[in-house]
Amino acid sequence: MQVNSKRIDHLGIIAGVVKDLKIVELINRRIPQDPREEISVGEAIVGMIINGLGFSDRPMSLTPQFFQSKAMGRLFREEVTGDHFKSS
Repeated sequence: MQVNSKRIDHLGIIAGVVKDLKIVELINRRIPQDPREEISVGEAIVGMIINGLGFSDRPMSLTPQFFQSKAMGRLFREEVTGDHFKSS
């Protein structure tokens, strides 16, 4: 059996508060989903919040790299990857 671990540090607390407050759902109710996008506007905004509170001094264009080492299923949902946060 192989075990993989990824750090989420304080970001897990932030993700938990976001889920408890249903921030993604609140945003998604007000801004419709673009069918070309794989993540919702709410998830993208939460990604920016988590990235900003991740004590990262990297520019937002490097957000996919920031999320590579994170447990995305815990912070968002299983299907979300760091590549979903690339700007088109």
